[in-house]
This record gives sequence, C-alpha cells and structure tokens, in this order.
Amino acid sequence: MDQHYSQADRVSPDLENGDVNYKVGFSVNNKEVCVNGKTPQNISSSILRNKSDPMLVSSSARFQMLWHFLTNLQEVILGTKLVVLFPAIPLAIAADYYKFGRPWIFALSLLGLTPLAERVSFLTEQIAYFTGPTVGGLLNATCGNATELIIALFALYQNKIHVLKYSLLGSILSNLLLVLGSSLLCGGLANLKREQRYDRKQADVNSLLLLLGLLCHMLPLMFRYAIGEGTATDCSTLQLSRVSSIVMLIAYVAYIFFQLKTHRQLFDAQEEEDDDEEEKAVIGFWSAFTWLAGMTIIIALLSEYVVGTIEAASDSWGISVSFISIILLPIVGNAAEHAGSIIFAFKNKLDISLGVALGSASQISMFVVPLCVVVAWTMHIRMDLDFSLLETGSLAFTIIITAFTLQDGTSHYMKGLLLFLCYIVIAACFFVHKIPQNQISEGKPFTGLFSA
Repeated sequence: MDQHYSQADRVSPDLENGDVNYKVGFSVNNKEVCVNGKTPQNISSSILRNKSDPMLVSSSARFQMLWHFLTNLQEVILGTKLVVLFPAIPLAIAADYYKFGRPWIFALSLLGLTPLAERVSFLTEQIAYFTGPTVGGLLNATCGNATELIIALFALYQNKIHVLKYSLLGSILSNLLLVLGSSLLCGGLANLKREQRYDRKQADVNSLLLLLGLLCHMLPLMFRYAIGEGTATDCSTLQLSRVSSIVMLIAYVAYIFFQLKTHRQLFDAQEEEDDDEEEKAVIGFWSAFTWLAGMTIIIALLSEYVVGTIEAASDSWGISVSFISIILLPIVGNAAEHAGSIIFAFKNKLDISLGVALGSASQISMFVVPLCVVVAWTMHIRMDLDFSLLETGSLAFTIIITAFTLQDGTSHYMKGLLLFLCYIVIAACFFVHKIPQNQISEGKPFTGLFSA
C-alpha cells in the first residue's frame, strides 16, 4: 500500500463536522500538508514569533525608557520659562575649550547658571514629595542656595576671599531687599483692594537670626577698630570669627529643629489654608535625584568658570569686582527664590513669600558664611567674619530696615518699593566702589592657636 496519502484522501469526518484540529498526513504532488490543523507556513510563523518575543519585550522596554526620558526632559528642561538660557551652558564649555575671551566665558557661565539654579529648586521640591516633610525640609534648606555655596567654595579654593565674602554678602542683600522688596511691590499692586497680612511670628524668628548673624559680623570689625591694626589683632580677630562661626552653626541647627519639629505649625500655617490646591510630584524620585546630581555637577563646572574669569570680566567691562560679586552673582543664584516669591505674592500668600526670602537670607548668613569660615580653617586659609566697614554697614542697615518693615504684620506696595529703592542705592554704591586687584586674593595660610 502506498504510504503517502493525498490531502483529499485524508479528509476525516471531523473536518466535515467543522473540527479544525484534524490530523493530516503528508502531501504528495506538491499538495499542501497540514499537521494538527496548521500548515507549514503557520508553523514557521509561530516558531519565528516565539523566537522574537524577547526581542519584542526588549524593544518595548527601550521604548518605555525613551518615553520616560522624554517626559522627564519636558518637565525638567522645557518646564521653565528660562529654557531659552540653557544653550548658554554648552556655549560656555565650548568657549573655555577653544580659549575664547575670558569675559565671554564669564558672561555665558553666568547666563547658564540662571536656569540651573531655578531647576535645582524645582528638583528638590519633587524629591520632597517622596521623602516626607522633615527630610524634604532639610533637603530644601541644603539645596536652596546650592549655587551660592558652590561659588563660595570655588572662590575659597582659589584663595579669592574678597569674591567669596562679596558674593555671600550680596546674596543676603538680594534676598532681603530685591527679592522681598519686589515681592511686596508686585503683591501690593496686584491686590490693591485687599489688605495683605502675614504671620509676624515667622518673620520675627528670621529677624532674630539675622540680627544674631549681624552681631557676629560686627564684633570682629569693632574689635579691629577698638584694638588697632597689627598682627596680634589679626590673630585675635580670626580666633573670634571662628568661635562665632561655630555659635552661628549651632544656632542654625537649632533653627532647623525649631522649624521642622517643635514649632512646625508656625511655618506650615500657610499650607493649611491651601489644601484644595494640593500638588503632586510630576517626576519620580530617582529621576529627580539623577537630574539633581547632574545639574549640580554642571553648576560646579560653571561656578569654576565664573570664579576664574571674574577679574578678566571686571577689567574688560570696566565694572568693579565688588559690583559683579555683590549684585550680579546673587541675582543669578537667587533666580528661583525671586520668581517663586513674586508668584506667591501675586496670589496674596505673603507668608510663603516671606518664608522664601527671609529663609534664604537666614540660611546664607547663619549657615553658608560660618561653614566657609570653618572649611577655610581646615584648609589653613585665613578667613574671618570681618567684611569691612562699608559691607558690614550695608548689611546692618539692610537687616534693620527689613525688620522695621515687617514689624506690623501688614503689607502694601509702598513697603516693597522702599526696599527695592534701598537695593538700588546699595548697588550704586558698590558700582563706584573699587578695590585693588592685589586684595582680591588676600587669603594666606595661617598657623596659630585655632589654625589646626
């Protein structure tokens, strides 16, 4: 008997009954064979599909990763109106690589730092949604002035003590007069028919911190003028500054504990009034952390460019180093605080605006400045809290004027206008103030009683 069967000969009653899972033998005379209801083409396609399943899964995973990255890119990079300044970052790097003029490197780096400072603030807020209020508050306190801190550390590393002191002083002045003043001005104009009120308790705590910082800045200055110039005076001033810096750091740690633990209700009162507008994180924790780490590295790079080219920019533009350090650098570093404070003032949320401006100023005065003194101490570099007469006087009048402005718990546009005009006057003062180039890097190694 012929062992081969044609397809016609193999039709079973199951097929006639509509069963597609019939068994079929081989084909002959170029007739198609079916095995368990499947043709060779179907079997081949099934095998190929099974083999390609891992490839499909891998392709889908890559697509999801790409989509996730593009979504984060849109939120982090394109989610700010300062996105037009991001091209300045690669331009600054290229200008340094191809040895362009140092003033160009300074200008491009300054422009590139502006959106980075704002985005760092945004990313710390995103991380705070996942870490909880306590850790989130500490993170915001640490990263809120990351740009100023990095610039200060690079200035310290390059022994440019005057640039360091000027930039930190300018950040305090900018927060108290420019940021707070423009916020009260814009908020008052936007709410002319409504009385603007805020909680004085929060403002009082920050004012006391600022006054303590002012005392620690004034004592070395007064000590030097009381005792007179000399090597012994310089040594005593340095020792006093280092002890005062430790006291300031202790006071700031106590303030953080006071703010986040024992009297948190004073600082969170404004959030309770706005429960309906609860916000959620727009990117994940690890995504925000990765972006924050990357942007911090870029900020460090641009900060090094800024500190290294500031004197060249001053000579080329005919602008004093003091004006660039006290006015221009803090405006860049405080871009995030400035924008956020004004937006909250427009919404008549002065408690938040005051918390942003006063909190940032207190952090610079009570944490960043004494931290730089301690770090300089470990590097055997002489840095004290004597910011000279003109600078310390400007700081004293700024803190006193701000404290008087906030004493009654109400606000209107006139208060903001006066603070803003005070900033203009101080800016004009430092615009005409010039120091010799040989004083810009006056930090010298020092060994003595507190120099270990």
